[in-house]
Amino acid sequence: MYYRSTDGREVLDGCAGLWCVNAGHCRDEIVEAVKKALSTLDFALTFQMGHPVAFEAATKVASLMPEGLDRIFFTNSGFESVDTALKIALAYHRARGEGQRTRLIGRERGYHGVGFGGISVGGIAPNRKIFSGQMLPSVDHLPHTHDLAHNAFSKGQPAWGEHLAEELERIVALHDASTIAAVIVEPLAGSTSVLVPPKGYLQKLHEICTKHGILLIFDEVITGFGRLGKATAAEYFGVTPDLMTMAKAINNATIPLGAVAAHRKVHDTIVNAGADNAIELFHGYTYSAHPVATAAAIATIDLYQRDKLFERAASKAEKFESAAHALRDAPFVKDIRNLGMVAGIELESREGAPGARAYEVFVKCFEAGVLVRYTGDILAFSPPLIIEDAHGTVRKALESVK
Repeated sequence: MYYRSTDGREVLDGCAGLWCVNAGHCRDEIVEAVKKALSTLDFALTFQMGHPVAFEAATKVASLMPEGLDRIFFTNSGFESVDTALKIALAYHRARGEGQRTRLIGRERGYHGVGFGGISVGGIAPNRKIFSGQMLPSVDHLPHTHDLAHNAFSKGQPAWGEHLAEELERIVALHDASTIAAVIVEPLAGSTSVLVPPKGYLQKLHEICTKHGILLIFDEVITGFGRLGKATAAEYFGVTPDLMTMAKAINNATIPLGAVAAHRKVHDTIVNAGADNAIELFHGYTYSAHPVATAAAIATIDLYQRDKLFERAASKAEKFESAAHALRDAPFVKDIRNLGMVAGIELESREGAPGARAYEVFVKCFEAGVLVRYTGDILAFSPPLIIEDAHGTVRKALESVK
């Protein structure tokens, strides 16, 4: 759970790398799997061909998915997974004879990586403004779900906000359902400062998408593989999307790897529409299903299951929540939000210097031996799932800044 700084200090990794090292760093089982893979098959093409490790990894990943979501397309990162899922959604509707369904719906404050597809459906203004006018043209956005007036200091899912999913009906009325291909949301938004979905919100969104024949995509690059105490957020919330993106903890971030899980109905529709021996989906990457990366995924999933890390995360969630909300009375704390093994602490911004206060807390925590993440004036926590008890470092840091 620790890094070592250049001056020899141990630093607790309070954000699991970047939401990704769920099993902790340098696990022997994963290291040995990588060594073996490198000495056995360093690379194999996956265009028109395959290799056994890729199929084994896909089977392992599929075994953790909700029922029906068992067709796995490997990528190399989260943003590639997002672009892949968007293209699969478009290809699915074309294969069904509804090629006019080209519009994609994201959400304000959503983050889906830095590819043109991801920033187009994403809703974080600074990520978009430099590329204004250069993004995908047929995109709209749902409103975000965060409102301090109604859900500040909520423990777990806020009670207020389910109705915000009904904004999708307004967008459908504006553009007509026959033009909309997919809606993509993070079940729990991480990079935009930990926004927890209101109770009933994802269920309502799924209901509206199903009603209008719109595919629902869950971006689980952060929430996948135990972060909420289940294999996926879809399982946690009891909502099965049509497509799911993943990366990060899929192989404990050992080697770049991502994936898209597609529902069998989506996969079969695309594949069955193609001519025999033809390419069904004109999409892929040189390093898709890389032998070493997928070997790391197999070892990682085996480790998750052997050590029951998802169950461990679930058992630690209540204590983690209590530790986070115990900071409610600390200086400058404006809001605290959490779910599973994720927490965000929003601070009051310093006048004329947004982000400065959180940066100072970040520095002081690092100097005290704890690495946290900050975005603007929000501190984010997502420790490895092997973590024991919370530390008092953050409170001390908050009490020492102005």
